[in-house]
Amino acid sequence: MYTSLPPSSTQARSQQRSGFSLGLFSRSFLLLAALMLISLGAWLQVFFSMEEGPRARQMAQRVTTAVSITRSALTYAPPHVRPALLLDLATKEGLRVQPRDSNDTLEPLQRSNYWQEVYREIRAGLGSQTLVMWSVNQMPGIWVSFDINDDKYWLVFDREQLTLTAGPEWLGWAITALLLALIGAAVSVRFVNHPLARLAKVAQQLARGETPSPLPERGPNEIRELNVAFNRMARDIRQAEADREIMLAGISHDLRTPLARMRLEIELSNVSDETRHAIDEDLAQIDHSIGQLMEYARPAGAVPEEGIDASLALQELIDRERSHTESLGGNLTAEIETALFARIQANDLKRIVSNLIENARRYGRSPLTNQANIHLTASTRGNSIEITVEDQGVGIEPHEVQRLLRPFSRGETARTGVSGAGLGLSIVERLLGHVSGTLELISHPPQGLLVRITIPRMKRSAT
Repeated sequence: MYTSLPPSSTQARSQQRSGFSLGLFSRSFLLLAALMLISLGAWLQVFFSMEEGPRARQMAQRVTTAVSITRSALTYAPPHVRPALLLDLATKEGLRVQPRDSNDTLEPLQRSNYWQEVYREIRAGLGSQTLVMWSVNQMPGIWVSFDINDDKYWLVFDREQLTLTAGPEWLGWAITALLLALIGAAVSVRFVNHPLARLAKVAQQLARGETPSPLPERGPNEIRELNVAFNRMARDIRQAEADREIMLAGISHDLRTPLARMRLEIELSNVSDETRHAIDEDLAQIDHSIGQLMEYARPAGAVPEEGIDASLALQELIDRERSHTESLGGNLTAEIETALFARIQANDLKRIVSNLIENARRYGRSPLTNQANIHLTASTRGNSIEITVEDQGVGIEPHEVQRLLRPFSRGETARTGVSGAGLGLSIVERLLGHVSGTLELISHPPQGLLVRITIPRMKRSAT
């Protein structure tokens, strides 16, 4: 029974990236929009508070004037003219005069600050005996009482004439102000974040091994200095990569050429076959270590824009590695699901899996037969392609996992009967990190080691 060990650092980084988080533009926009909305709400509250007093006094003065004029007009108008006068007030001024009765059903004004201020101002202008009602006999309006001799009347105003600015009108203004505020926030945030978004884009291109276009060295001082520094860094990185390629080519030539000459000299020498075989194994080990060092130093290829057929690439690799494994007395089997597509260079995928196979071939020999029996599987698992390489060696202890992922680290003597540079798993982890993949070692000694890698998959190859 296998037990799962803690995920590698590459897997931990992938898990952190998979969490939902807002971008800098979204965060800045939401923060600025929230501040603008709070500011707009506070401004409206202050405006309404400052408008209530003057507006209430203005409306109360209007009511007082209208009541005084109506009372005077009715008082001095001949009785036969009064009906025409009342009709004229109702049609032209929106004022209605109704007789007041002691049995009228009254509804007082609303208890808001505005209407209470209007009530106080009207009573101050017309007298403390004046009644101001919200409705009379369930008829809406602003009803103000007045007397003519012994006759009692109501002067009725439409509420819209005396209320604060109508709600729909204020709603329209508020929506307009809100839209302007949001547009202003979006423009402001875009102006600030656009250079950072452009920097993030070219940084991602540089991380993928691509050569990004230089950033414009203009704009605000801070942005200009940042772009200048980034362009200089990108040039230095490209120069360092070019120098490294030249150095690697020189090292490969300068080291392997003497090794080939030594092999030839040993073959022509008079040493015994046993000595010749031992020296040849040592030279092969040196050559293998050089190959691992070169492999570790070689950069990963740029992530392709289109998906590759991972199934085909793996099958080609298995066909090549199977014969090599069999020539060493081992056995390599595979179960590869068809139509597996992923955004990874085919060469990088082969480098990853071939390192795992080589690791299993060298260090995963069965303690009973001293042969490497390796089984590879490739299948889909959710949104990922899962590839496992399993051997029948002695496995590794749980506390050894993290150490073996470090460069130049090798397992214990029981597992590493052969020597090596200790770079195989480090190469795998570095290449997987380039495509947001994960690496996991699963072992339960002495039943062998299972290495599981996952790579983000695509549903189909892009066309």
